[in-house]
Amino acid sequence: LSGSCSQATLAQVEDARQRGVPAWALEPAALMDDAGQTQAVDQALQFAAQHRDTAVLIYSSAAPEAVRAIQQRFGVESAGHRVEQTLAAIARGLVEQGVRQLVVAGGETSGACVQALGIEQLQIGPQIDPGVPWCHAHTPAGDLHIALKSGNFGGEDFFRHAFVQLHTATGVAR
Repeated sequence: LSGSCSQATLAQVEDARQRGVPAWALEPAALMDDAGQTQAVDQALQFAAQHRDTAVLIYSSAAPEAVRAIQQRFGVESAGHRVEQTLAAIARGLVEQGVRQLVVAGGETSGACVQALGIEQLQIGPQIDPGVPWCHAHTPAGDLHIALKSGNFGGEDFFRHAFVQLHTATGVAR
């Protein structure tokens, strides 16, 4: 799940898309009312369910000019909050569907997802890239491997590398 719009995350999203990772882009303008937000969450969860056997990318990450346009139209705080809450609802839905590995890109997005998942404690695991480890958490829906990264952390192939690292360190399949 990616909510960060940093240059590093934009490159990571593009790398994943170029590698053929099934990707679902959220349209921030559609999230600004309750009905649109609910529909976006449902569509993203259906998309993920269709690709149950592989890692998927669900993102709202966008170029700076696109972000500015949304912020000008809906307000900086309102737009950011809606996107974060949408990604948090998707994270909760994915875990309820049985997903047990999540990578979350974006500091605010990570915080919203941790709260939505009811995570109270993390056990630090193997390092993916400097400053970003896999973690293990207990959630009300089950145990979860989760990586939380601020936008500018990680190399261009961070998303691929994260799942390779998890499999290598723990034997957990994608």
